[in-house]
Amino acid sequence: MNWLPDAWSDLFVVETPVLELAVRGTILYFAILVLLRFMPRRIGGELATMDLIFVLLIAEAASNGFGLYTSVSEGLILILVLVLIGWDFLINAASYRFRFIEKLVSSPPIQVIRDGRLLRCNMRREFLTEEELMSSLRQQSIACVSEVKAAFIEGEGAVSITKFKEN
Repeated sequence: MNWLPDAWSDLFVVETPVLELAVRGTILYFAILVLLRFMPRRIGGELATMDLIFVLLIAEAASNGFGLYTSVSEGLILILVLVLIGWDFLINAASYRFRFIEKLVSSPPIQVIRDGRLLRCNMRREFLTEEELMSSLRQQSIACVSEVKAAFIEGEGAVSITKFKEN
């Protein structure tokens, strides 16, 4: 049994055309971006076990779409150089400069508490249980919903809270 490759240089030979790697990566990047844009916000922010499994399964499914390459160089081209970091940089730069792109790629905040009352319709839309919301409140040293003037699920999944002014 031979545990070492016959030729170490084979690890770095690019066999798949670079343009094909770029197109595959681009298509998958935007498909996952669109998918996650329409998922409930907590998928991207506070990952529960099921959410983490979901994200890992997306990554595994996407890896097959990138192509079956055996070269380390092809993986580096796909991840570092051309596609993933490139698109991520361009999307971030464009969303900073152009508001309409920011609206396309970022979810607006959704209010889940108003004047000490739960907005169950919005919680249902985000699949946010009362226990999950209460957990977020407790993490910010708030014991009761009645102490909260407003709470929002932000675009990245975090819960931001404004308390009533203390007299």
